[in-house]
Amino acid sequence: MKKAELIVIPMPWMGHVIPAVGIAKRMVEHDQRISITILVMNLPFSADDDKIKSLQADASINGRITFLLLPRLERPMEDISRAPVHQLITEYKPLVKRVVQEQVMSSTSSASTCSDSPGHLAGFMVDMICTTMIDVANELNVPSYVFFTSGAGTLSITFHFQTLTDDHGMQVSDEFKDLDTDHELDVPGFMNRVPASVLPSIFLDKDGCASFLNHARRFRETKGIMLNTFMELEPHGIQSLLNDAGVPPIYPVGPIVNLNPQTEDPNDGVCGARDSIMRWLDDQPPSSVMFLCFGSIGSFTEEQVREVAKGLELSGHRFLWSLRRPSPSDEKVGPPQDYDDLEGVLPGGFLDRTAKIGKIIGWAPQVAVLSHPAIGGFVSHCGWNSTLESLWFGVPIAAWPMYAEQQLNAFHMIREMGLAIEIRMDYRWDIRKKASNAIVEADAIEKGVRKIMDLESDVRSKVKEMSEICRKTMVKGGSSYDWLGRFIENVFVNIPSYLEQHSLLQ
Repeated sequence: MKKAELIVIPMPWMGHVIPAVGIAKRMVEHDQRISITILVMNLPFSADDDKIKSLQADASINGRITFLLLPRLERPMEDISRAPVHQLITEYKPLVKRVVQEQVMSSTSSASTCSDSPGHLAGFMVDMICTTMIDVANELNVPSYVFFTSGAGTLSITFHFQTLTDDHGMQVSDEFKDLDTDHELDVPGFMNRVPASVLPSIFLDKDGCASFLNHARRFRETKGIMLNTFMELEPHGIQSLLNDAGVPPIYPVGPIVNLNPQTEDPNDGVCGARDSIMRWLDDQPPSSVMFLCFGSIGSFTEEQVREVAKGLELSGHRFLWSLRRPSPSDEKVGPPQDYDDLEGVLPGGFLDRTAKIGKIIGWAPQVAVLSHPAIGGFVSHCGWNSTLESLWFGVPIAAWPMYAEQQLNAFHMIREMGLAIEIRMDYRWDIRKKASNAIVEADAIEKGVRKIMDLESDVRSKVKEMSEICRKTMVKGGSSYDWLGRFIENVFVNIPSYLEQHSLLQ
């Protein structure tokens, strides 16, 4: 039986590494011929060691997934923390090549004579931000593939802007950053015109736009793009990509969601917090609690925190609120931190008045919370992983996007699919300046909470239906199951010969 070994190189941020590990598990479960080696770089803001080790233990149960944790780059930590991420990834290329040659290719070269060997090196699957690693795949004479951790709409708009730049000479960031917020664009992959106010933030920044469009150019060099989405969620966007002859083969294989809560909270201190949260939820009626959580780097100004508190209190609904403050002002970018004194940031008497219906926490075990029967709604930043998790567990979203492509995700969920309601779709949080483009007032928050907690709403019914669909799509006979099979067959069609690989080890 012919076997294949894939090298997976994720961005080591939790929002990227978790779905990368998830798709690796899916592939080895789907086809006994596939083995995978995951190379994890050590970069600023990487997932901490405990979480990586927890993911490693969870994935390694299968036996055909190997984790290789790469050492930190040999330069002063101060230099590393200041360097652009894309530069650091580029500096990892010699080490990645050496590790693959010495620890992967040397073992796969025996594939033709040993039945227990993992198989020929079949290629690299790189994260959407790690496209510079395509150079290493080219040097090793193996194919490359991309794992795009967001949705088809984001990929469509990325290719669209790259075409406008390369074929029509448009300076995308200059063209769109000062457009009136009411201006709308025709974008492939969307049924409705897209408001300029929901364009991904990276396309409004000159340097960020240039960098991401360069990733798009590299996408086109690959043998295929795997997407963490599914046909029933983004039918128009996926079909638009499939119809584009200039785009490599597309494989919508999602939703890849983390269903193991233990990988969220591997250290003892956090486990204690998780137990307290789950005990509180156990005491609440079914579908009665509104969960508020804004991602791994989501936070608000104190003025906005007070408006959220007022809105929650006015709504009268039970709530579980993951409340965190921005990183210190001397840090340009950093994860939010727990408040030392909640009373100092909340309206006077709020904690006492809401003690029987609300619980404020810091870090949140999101998967465990969303899966709990007490949760009835989710005020979310609309990160793609969070969006897929909410659909998986059938919890409707009140959309409050903050950064990255989250405004576009919210637009898709609200306008394209009718699977969410809006709190404020054009809200933006600048993670460097730690400031927003607006203050969302209490009455808008109250209105959003009341609408999403309506147990008879059309949105809730649609989300429940989509929850059933997304579970079916992952099993035999489902669309994503079939697309994953097609991807694996593509890998075997493109696999380099033994002689080509063996010559690179001489």
